[in-house]
Formats: sequence, C-alpha cells, structure tokens
Amino acid sequence: MKNVKILITEFKDYLLITTGSLITAMAINVFMVPYKIAPGGISGIATVIYYITDAKVPVGTAMLILNVPLFMMGIRLIGKKFTIKTLYGTILLSLLIDATQPLTDRFVENYLASTENYQYTPDILLYSIFGGLLMGIGLGLVLRSGATTGGTDLAARIVNYVVPAFTMGETLLFIDTGIIVFAAFVFRSVQLALYSIVTLYISSKIIDAILEGVNFAKALLIISDSPQEIATSILKDLDRGVTALKGKGMFTGNDKEVLFCVVQRRQIPMVKKIARDIDKKAFIVLTDIREVLGEGFKTYD
Repeated sequence: MKNVKILITEFKDYLLITTGSLITAMAINVFMVPYKIAPGGISGIATVIYYITDAKVPVGTAMLILNVPLFMMGIRLIGKKFTIKTLYGTILLSLLIDATQPLTDRFVENYLASTENYQYTPDILLYSIFGGLLMGIGLGLVLRSGATTGGTDLAARIVNYVVPAFTMGETLLFIDTGIIVFAAFVFRSVQLALYSIVTLYISSKIIDAILEGVNFAKALLIISDSPQEIATSILKDLDRGVTALKGKGMFTGNDKEVLFCVVQRRQIPMVKKIARDIDKKAFIVLTDIREVLGEGFKTYD
C-alpha cells in the first residue's frame, strides 16, 4: 500500500512537471520570443542567441546547451546529487520549446493574416504581462513538484558557493538583471528591457502565489487581562481554535497568557469586537499568513 502511494505521488509530480513545462514553453514561444522579450534566465540568453544567429539555433536547443555546463559545474563544485526530476524538467522544457515553436509560429501567422485588413500594432506590454503570467504558472507547477528547470537558479547556487558573501536572492537578482541588460544592449532597446522586467516581476509573483498559496489568512496575538473569556468566546462564536502562550510583561514583570489564533480575513472584525467587548484595553497584533494547513483550513496534499 505504501509503495502504491509513493508511485501515485511520483506520477503527480511528473504530471506537474510535464504540464508546467508545456505551459512555460507556450508562454516563451507565443508571448516572448516573437517580440524579443528576454526576462532574465537561460531562456533570456537563448532568446538573444536565437536572434543573433538569425533563428539558426532554436531557443530550446540553446537552453539545453547552456544548461549542460551548469549541471557539470554544479556537480563538481557543489557536490549535490541532482535529482532525476530536475534533469527531466530541464530536458523536457527545452524539447517542448522547440517542438511547439512551429505550432505557435503558425498560430501567430494565421492571426496576423486574419487581421490584414486592419491596422495591426503588437501590444508588447500586454504580451509581457500575459507572458509573465503563463510562465509563472508553468514554472510554479514545476517547482511545486520539487524539481527545477535548471537555468539561473543553478547558476546562482554555483556563484553563491564560490562567493558566499552574496545571498541566493541577491545572486539571482544580479544574474537576471545582467541578462536583461545584455539583451537590451543586443536589441538596442531600453523599452524591451523594461518590458522584460515587467514579465520577470509578474512571473516571480505568480510563482510565489503557487508555492505559498493565495488564500491569505490572519494570525492574531491577543494580550489581555481576561484571556479565558476571550478564548472561550472565539471558540464558541467563531469556531476557531485558540492557543495560550506563556508570556511576561517586561515593564510590569507580570506573567501573561498570550492568545494565538488564526482566522479568515472576514472574521477579523468579529475577533476585534469580541476582544473590545470583553477587555477594552486588550492589545491585538495582526499579521498576514500566506498559507494555513490543518483542521478548518486547507488540508494537506
């Protein structure tokens, strides 16, 4: 039974990688490459190479070629065992980009042909927004499975290993910014660089939303002289669990019970009313929570 569950989990992971890679490939081919949008990453460099070589080197092929030395350096320097999922995701994305390029080219050509009687002006800002949206969804699905598609995240790990003074986030930002600047220099367009930044920003936000969740909740810390009454009311009226934490007022030196509870956003006014009605001097701290797993909220995957 345990082996069956493991197989099902593995199947779901590979399904996510495949679906995410396909969505990412379509985003790159439909919204980015045709309009020279290079939002950092290996795909950004591959897009530049594609135009420098007059389309003789396909984007997917260039990405695969660029990823090979990164994997070799990563294995040699970092010494980490790269998972089969990451290799699968990296190779699959490259293959899908090249495989779907003729289909997307035909789609774009047919669309332009259908609008030949109209004055057609590509809205690159719109393409950069939707490109970032789709790429974020695709990469988010891949990352959710525990894999990556290689690229700059691997490069950032290598740089971070050699120069540990910089964090992973700083290194990624530096590399992606450098790629965008490089693309702007090659294409001789600051405007395209700005569009690429829009795509990069949107995709990163979508990835965060997929990995961390979008159903925001609120965590509350309540300090009061009537903790039992407030806790009882929250339990009874809102049907939410409450945990009492041991605390101590450093000014008064008195021991305190600090109430901790997590509620939906729509329940915040009710919690405030409960605390205010019982203790007008109650001290309440609210903070955002990206995802909550457990009874009364999202179930475990």
